[in-house]
Amino acid sequence: MAAGSVAEVKEALAGAGYLADESAALVSFLAQRLGKPVLVEGPAGVGKTELAKALSRATGRELIRLQCYEGLDEAKALYEWNYRKQLLRIQAGGESGWEDVHDDIFDKEFLLERPLMQAIASADPVVLLIDEIDKTDQEFEAMLLELLSDFQITIPELGQVSATTMPIVVLTSNNSRELTEALKRRCLYLWLDYPDLQREMEIVHLHAPELPETLNRRLVEVVGMIRALDLKKPPSIAESIDWARTLLLMGAEDIDRETFEQSMSIIVKHRTDIDLVAERVGMKLAESVRPQA
Repeated sequence: MAAGSVAEVKEALAGAGYLADESAALVSFLAQRLGKPVLVEGPAGVGKTELAKALSRATGRELIRLQCYEGLDEAKALYEWNYRKQLLRIQAGGESGWEDVHDDIFDKEFLLERPLMQAIASADPVVLLIDEIDKTDQEFEAMLLELLSDFQITIPELGQVSATTMPIVVLTSNNSRELTEALKRRCLYLWLDYPDLQREMEIVHLHAPELPETLNRRLVEVVGMIRALDLKKPPSIAESIDWARTLLLMGAEDIDRETFEQSMSIIVKHRTDIDLVAERVGMKLAESVRPQA
């Protein structure tokens, strides 16, 4: 994908199976032309991670993913030294031992590259996905600043390692905590929310084209009713697609209460949510098919 224009980027993402809106297409275009990281925030399940995957497919770049979690440190994100290999090298040094090897044990041969280092050191351009950055702490964010500003990493024993090719960097956040201003300043920003009815119908049709349009509309309307409830986990777009495929396999022609209750676990995955959805949405579906007096 050559980022010649926003329209070309949007078309390339669609070809990779991702229907981007104007904002997502513009930010994806700017990320390539300006060489800046993209911070994508929004509720879980709206397509933030999938945007990075689609950019990888559309551009033909390898996807390197760093899945964030509480307690993630630079040894798992950046690099660490292969201490066993270093020890073997010291032992092989003979009687003089340390004197002969103290310089060469801190060589790239003994370096274990983690995702951030892999992206920077790669000879080929890549897409770097830093997924769910909000699960880490501010100290980890601070460690990222050099990488996001200059696309380089400083290793005390080796010096600076700078990117020879410019990666496309996508950071995602479920907005569970406020990210630092220093991090946000270095990034382009994109907020993704659940799509409106028409766009979600288009997304479902892209991934389940055999689903009749009337059933597609009904599915998206029901998913919208579910998301309007106070749930622990509203259905994601991916779960809407899974439900569409499930209905096809079931041979369903409509979503009545019986069909809904049989397949509800595809889109509702918490016990308390199941009870609430069965009561509220199931009742509405029953009323919609109740014969008129």
